Amino acid sequence: MNAQRPTSRGGRRPRIVIAADCLNRLEALAERAIERDPDLADRLLGEIGRARIVPAAKLPSNVVAIGRAVTYRDETTGRETTVTPVFPEEADIACGRISILTPIGVALIGLAEGASLHWDTRDGKRRVLTVLRVVRDEVSEELRA
Repeated sequence: MNAQRPTSRGGRRPRIVIAADCLNRLEALAERAIERDPDLADRLLGEIGRARIVPAAKLPSNVVAIGRAVTYRDETTGRETTVTPVFPEEADIACGRISILTPIGVALIGLAEGASLHWDTRDGKRRVLTVLRVVRDEVSEELRA
């Protein structure tokens, strides 16, 4: 199982921010996921628990959120990947839309540009992923509703 621990440059976990309009739905998804993937559900609930919750209109444009494309870099390989976190029913990996109920979806939600997270791969290697860009797309913002 992949595990991740977001960290800032000083070794602490970076702050995360979540829009209030998504909070109830995220909590409900985590509660429903407890039976089939308790580790992932616990991670999502933990991230929600430590998040600063703000009104949707106050969510900074540089923060990863449902419906916002994010580009991150694997610091080991230099590879950049762009994905858009979405609710599970809108997920389509071929289109780059990843479910918030995936390890990378949980890890990225609420992080700001410049934040890094440690990622343990399935083969036991530690990687550092850094959020490079968050793109607020008015069309994808509709996915949050």
